[in-house]
Amino acid sequence: MEDCLFCSIVSGAIPSKKVYEDDLCLAFRDINPLAPTHVLVIPKEHIASCAELSEEHEALIGHIFTVIAKLAKELGLKNGFRVVSNSGVDAGQTVGHLHFHVLAGKPMNAKMV
Repeated sequence: MEDCLFCSIVSGAIPSKKVYEDDLCLAFRDINPLAPTHVLVIPKEHIASCAELSEEHEALIGHIFTVIAKLAKELGLKNGFRVVSNSGVDAGQTVGHLHFHVLAGKPMNAKMV
């Protein structure tokens, strides 16, 4: 999608601080971190939000969560981490591309994201 910020990051048109990339997904540091570790994991395929997921995306989402677990180990998130995906404006989604926030490095509270 041409006007999607995250699609532009996937294409390389907008730079990012990548921490992981494969054929299906990309993980990069959030530019406005809400925790000492704040990584975004996104599918390379444009999917607007969780609300657009279907059975055809099951393998992709499973893969993304496997990548999140791998990143947690590589980043040394031994005390735990939070995974958040906002879906829609009322939930606080600000970029219309499915993404998962991986937050860690400090105790979390319910109002964090």
